[in-house]
Amino acid sequence: MRILGIDPGLQTTGFGVIDADGPRLSYVASGTIKTSSVATGDLPGRIKILYEGVREVVSRYQPQCAAVEIVFVNVNPQSTLLLGQARGAALTALVSCDLHVSEYTALQMKKAVVGHGHAKKEQIQLMVQRLLSLPGEPGKDAADALGLAIMHAHARVSFEAMSRSTTLERRQHAQFRKGRTY
Repeated sequence: MRILGIDPGLQTTGFGVIDADGPRLSYVASGTIKTSSVATGDLPGRIKILYEGVREVVSRYQPQCAAVEIVFVNVNPQSTLLLGQARGAALTALVSCDLHVSEYTALQMKKAVVGHGHAKKEQIQLMVQRLLSLPGEPGKDAADALGLAIMHAHARVSFEAMSRSTTLERRQHAQFRKGRTY
């Protein structure tokens, strides 16, 4: 199964693509979608770049599902709103490509990849490098996106087991420790 991880951000959105074959994970690609070519105040222009960038990644790598980070509430409500709009652009791009999208918190991803929820960016980069046998550390945003894909690769096994043992609809049964699947 090919999994796309997305770490949304208004200035930089990270993406990471992995292949999961049972417990084996292999790196496919990662990178960032940057909106710095557009003026800071041009929110619609930045949203357009993010939307088109995510669709291009989906078109190029053909993932079967996606995992996106859930927005946390910042001290600054304006920052939270802007991040939410970037996340909305990424989600819209994913579902417009008919991908199943699962959502996880940063805490869930950090626990799954590093082992504790308060891991630093550098620790995530190092563990992603080790888990995927990369020759070097990925960038911070790409590492977070790869971490989300790794998290989903492991969590989807639980989701599939739950779907085989219950008659509930996917959306109702797939809530997994505050994560969401649609």
